[in-house]
Amino acid sequence: MLRLSFTPLLALVLGASLGAAFPMDKVKKSCSLSKYQFPVPHELKAVQKMKEQFEEIMLLSDRKCNTRLFHRKWKIAELSVPDRVMLVEAELDLATTMLELPADPRFAETRQRPLTFLTQAREDLRVCMSMESPSHQPSGKLRHWLQKLQTAKETETPGCLEASAILHVFQMLNDLRCAALRQQCT
Repeated sequence: MLRLSFTPLLALVLGASLGAAFPMDKVKKSCSLSKYQFPVPHELKAVQKMKEQFEEIMLLSDRKCNTRLFHRKWKIAELSVPDRVMLVEAELDLATTMLELPADPRFAETRQRPLTFLTQAREDLRVCMSMESPSHQPSGKLRHWLQKLQTAKETETPGCLEASAILHVFQMLNDLRCAALRQQCT
């Protein structure tokens, strides 16, 4: 009986000792976006299912949206690597914010996995931005698009922003892939 209670105590003491020997705030996170070069098929399938279900919901609604946020005259490959990361982080920030809005219970369930995936990607991008280019200033193209995004957030309805984000989610994933490929994206 004493042995069973001693083992967890020993593990606790060793864990605390190792934690003190190797403080976690001293461990620097690394910037790796390679897992987004080729997202796992089940993640893509979940995103596709969400988009299809949302399109069905849209057919039954009477939303009138004019958001042309994702219609750009330039390609992401034309941007510098730090600009690409900044662009995709902003896109994913919009998408995750919209996917967190209250929704029909069936759609809320369908969007949960894509939301988790996109949130993780956004956080990984933020780590990269803070590590690699914390004081990066966006190029003119990106600055113009970020302003367009800000204006849309202020003038468009949440429903239209949600529609724009979900209907263009695969464009965001392509942009994420390009950011992950770094200089190899052409």
